[in-house]
Amino acid sequence: MTLIPYGSVKKILFMFEPETAHEMSLRGLNILYKFKLIHLFFGKVSLKPVNVMGISFPNRVGLAAGLDKDGEYFQALSDCGFGFVEIGTVTPLAQDGNEKPRLFRLVKAQAIINRMGFNNKGVDNLLKNVKRSAFKGVLGINIGKNRNTPEEKAVDDYLLCLEKVYEHADYIVINISSPNTPGLRNLQFGENLKNLLGDLKFKQKELIQQYDKYVPLVIKIAPDMSDEEIETLAKTFIEYSIDGVIISNTTLARDGVEHLPNADQQGGLSGRPLKQKSDHTLQTMAFHLNKKIPIIAVGGISSAADAQKKIELGASLVQIYTGFIYQGPGLVHDCVYKI
Repeated sequence: MTLIPYGSVKKILFMFEPETAHEMSLRGLNILYKFKLIHLFFGKVSLKPVNVMGISFPNRVGLAAGLDKDGEYFQALSDCGFGFVEIGTVTPLAQDGNEKPRLFRLVKAQAIINRMGFNNKGVDNLLKNVKRSAFKGVLGINIGKNRNTPEEKAVDDYLLCLEKVYEHADYIVINISSPNTPGLRNLQFGENLKNLLGDLKFKQKELIQQYDKYVPLVIKIAPDMSDEEIETLAKTFIEYSIDGVIISNTTLARDGVEHLPNADQQGGLSGRPLKQKSDHTLQTMAFHLNKKIPIIAVGGISSAADAQKKIELGASLVQIYTGFIYQGPGLVHDCVYKI
């Protein structure tokens, strides 16, 4: 039970341009957090702990990367009921991302198109925020490459970020699936992928020795792949002992939304229309992984039943992003209760 109907809050926020509303909502949430009012207004979530990747999660429902790119608001967001929060995507150097406008609502479809382009203030700034927070929850850090880094040198960006965030993360996500950084998705295939994973796992071994701490490496993939490509990915992930897979990032497809305003905008589509593609990728990957690697499922969760379906298809954890924007903390609470 909540004291603030989120629908009323959303009506006000949706009067503003999406990126402006994004900042307003996070700043407002942070104020509630500082005065310890989030639980009063949005209620508390019961503990339903689960162990995945050697980590004890308070519940199965997490916040996907992208909402808090620089680690400025994750404590407040965690108080909305999430069992874990993922910050980033962060890159070695600060970058502005793509030109505005770059975030578009498709309200009738409860969807969003974004072409943000990894806008962030850089990994050092994110770490400063994480260190200052003294956060006690489960924290994932999502890392990527700078836009101007050549594809053949992408691994250098990932290794630099991995080394910097390792000590401060509970798990680290390698984002090679955003559609908004040129050439990034090429890292999901062939020798590009094998070279990247080999170097990352080697660096992970070094860092385990340095910090006496095992931090799982998780790969986030796109939903826009054939079944054959998914099967090949699964075999590669098993071969390189990857610790987890996130399925999935946004899609370049526009199935079911072609007629809606903003549907022709470039970028990745998230929200309800992504569900079918994401679910298919999840089911196919789960079949080929055969429970050898845990899966975190994200994409199109707009109800507790959607979250439950992800678990039934083979996921161990779920994440929410666009559904949280459209439905607020109530969706988190419903999903935790259901799964």
